[in-house]
Amino acid sequence: MNLERYVYFADYHYRNYEFYSIGPKGQIKKGVRFSKINDDPVIYNLAFGDISTETNKIDDAVVSNNHDRDLILATVANTIFDFTNHHGNHFIYATGSTPSRTRLYQISIAGLLTEINNDFDVYGFENGEWQIFQKNVNYEAFW
Repeated sequence: MNLERYVYFADYHYRNYEFYSIGPKGQIKKGVRFSKINDDPVIYNLAFGDISTETNKIDDAVVSNNHDRDLILATVANTIFDFTNHHGNHFIYATGSTPSRTRLYQISIAGLLTEINNDFDVYGFENGEWQIFQKNVNYEAFW
């Protein structure tokens, strides 16, 4: 994916990624974590948010509003490519911490769907079922 993005750093296992959002509120440390939640089929949960300076854990409830949303989402998307290059093409489960964030992620996926589909199949969860991702459908989660 050739989108403008932030430089990120991965840990030795390519499961934890960090980068800095840069905007009017200064530099805000962000994190992306891939955690295995199922073995058969292999499914990883994607966690994303600000990294707390107190706990060094991801806080996905913070609204940092540093006016760089597209750069942040492009960076998160790029970590998915990097992760799958190292771990294989497993299911990656993602949902927003709020319905409005889930909707934001859905809009971003829809805008890049043609490019994403060159490398991945995207599914949305609606009414208790997984289905091939389609634009203009409100999903609860993605993989």
